[in-house]
Amino acid sequence: MPDTHLQKYTHQECSERVVINISGLRFETQLKTLSRFPTTLLGDPRKRMRFFDPLRNEYFFDRNRPSFDAILYYYQSGGRLRRPVSVPVDIFLEEMKFYELEQETVELFKEDEGLAREEDRPLPTNEFQRQLWLLFEYPESSGPARMIAIVSVMVILISIVIFCLETLPEFREVTPVNDIQANGTAHGNAPSPFTDPFFVVETLCIVWFSFEFTMRFLSCPSKPAFFKNIMNLIDVIAIAPYFITLGLDLAEHQGSSQQAASLAILRVIRLVRVFRIFKLSRHSKGLQILGQTLHASLRELGLLIFFLLIGVILFSSSVYFAEADDSESRFSSIPGAFWWAVVTMTTVGYGDMYPSTIGGKFVGSLCAIAGVLTIALPVPVIVSNFNYFYHRENEQEENVQYVHVTCGHQPSFGESDSIKSNQSLSKTESYQESDDLETLTHVTPVETYTGKLTDV
Repeated sequence: MPDTHLQKYTHQECSERVVINISGLRFETQLKTLSRFPTTLLGDPRKRMRFFDPLRNEYFFDRNRPSFDAILYYYQSGGRLRRPVSVPVDIFLEEMKFYELEQETVELFKEDEGLAREEDRPLPTNEFQRQLWLLFEYPESSGPARMIAIVSVMVILISIVIFCLETLPEFREVTPVNDIQANGTAHGNAPSPFTDPFFVVETLCIVWFSFEFTMRFLSCPSKPAFFKNIMNLIDVIAIAPYFITLGLDLAEHQGSSQQAASLAILRVIRLVRVFRIFKLSRHSKGLQILGQTLHASLRELGLLIFFLLIGVILFSSSVYFAEADDSESRFSSIPGAFWWAVVTMTTVGYGDMYPSTIGGKFVGSLCAIAGVLTIALPVPVIVSNFNYFYHRENEQEENVQYVHVTCGHQPSFGESDSIKSNQSLSKTESYQESDDLETLTHVTPVETYTGKLTDV
């Protein structure tokens, strides 16, 4: 039997033709085409031999069929890889991993798709500094780190609630205008903000934010990389308005600033405090996935805005001239119709501006239909990016160490994959550096079988 199998394989090499069956769909190509990339699954004869079917004289792969069109073209074109439109990004990446395409090709594909590269997470070399960094940066590393994360989330929520409650009319103390005009400033009649309960709670929240930020800054492995992280910039933005507001209040009570100017500045600074809600993204995987999706979809979002801009100019001009003969028209100019075009294309429809003539209503109908189509075009790409980051995040959380049970027999050449997937008995979570995590994802089958648990 081995001689017959070897003769068939030798005959196949001589004919330089190979048949590849992908879930029932047969592809035929030349062996020299596959040999252009000898390190891949199809290019290496030893790797692809375990999928060979001697009865049908073909290679059988129970994989995604639409993806293989692009995989085969990768060999035929000498390295050009394009994802089929009907295949999601995460599925195509799994196919690339299965066929063991070169890592450089995978990285180029991610760049073409607008996907961010997976960054390494270095740890400090000093042991105490490393423990401190893990304590404040990685909540999943230990129980105390998880408790600190819970406290941080509670403080963020309290800060946001205080920010919203202090705008209620019953909690606002407005100084009469006559007093302001008579005194020039309002500090003579207004109560001190330092005795305000909202100010006290806000101060306690800022104390925690400052302490957390200082500890993370002192223990970080790289100070330049620390400030390049967008999450750390959000922390600075969340803390800075408090100290700026405190300085302005002190200056106001000392009579060294104008009331009107200080109120305008305070409104802007207090508005910046609302960005404190983004601090939750440090502890929320969902917000992190949303941010990564938006970052990877900048090109599609740019196209969406560009299409909307074209539609706004086109339909606002059309509705203006369509309503020009109506004396009661609400469209006084083309720029004045921009708001109506935006509201109509996004299907919001406030009703504050609407056409009244037949021509204007016809233009409005076309504007609404065009808006629906314009918004729907980039949505599948954005959804595909979200699926990719969602599945990648789940895979990172499942970086675990598996302990296998031996079965007491020597597996055949084609059973190694089933052993790796079906004989897992237990798993232990481990937090290691990126190099260790990579080694855990590639577990090789055990050569000797003793009927006991084997160490990985």
